[in-house]
Amino acid sequence: MSDNTSSNQGQRLYSRKYIITIIVVFFAGIAAFGGFNTILAHTNEMEFCTSCHSMKVNLEEYKETVHYKNASGVQATCADCHVPKAFLPKMKAKILAYKDVMHEFLGTIDTKEKYESHRWEMASSVWAKMQANDSLVCRNCHSIDNMEFSEQDRSARKKHPRAQLKGQTCIDCHKGIAHEEPDEPEEEDEASHNT
Repeated sequence: MSDNTSSNQGQRLYSRKYIITIIVVFFAGIAAFGGFNTILAHTNEMEFCTSCHSMKVNLEEYKETVHYKNASGVQATCADCHVPKAFLPKMKAKILAYKDVMHEFLGTIDTKEKYESHRWEMASSVWAKMQANDSLVCRNCHSIDNMEFSEQDRSARKKHPRAQLKGQTCIDCHKGIAHEEPDEPEEEDEASHNT
């Protein structure tokens, strides 16, 4: 009988430990998830994005656009244009952002002159991503299906339906919408390569 009693006590003790472990893991998971989301939200804030010296160039350009200040008071921030809303694309964007941080620390783009010398490459990289995902971040706010073409100016009223028929995406026409569009570098002369 005492063996049976001690066995029951052992099972109850095991059950309590099991339940306590599940509760602890559950609350630790909630805390970890909350912390993770807090970090993601913080790194999407415009103040965080523009805290690096090299991003001050972008910030000043952005302040001159309709995405920063407009009649409706709606403002698109850095994350609205550079970080997708869906979880997996967002994680991919966050992971790939390491290169921006790395270049900041390495001093590759830490002055306006250095930044300008890399502007075409950086812009082309962003444009390629946007073309590949059909300007996903633009479409978080702008849907061509919901556009009231009759309310647009004459040029947009003509171009938006044509772009839709051609299968074009936002970035095909709106490359300089939030930042200064860089000049395409001139092709180097073949002769200079052969000397």
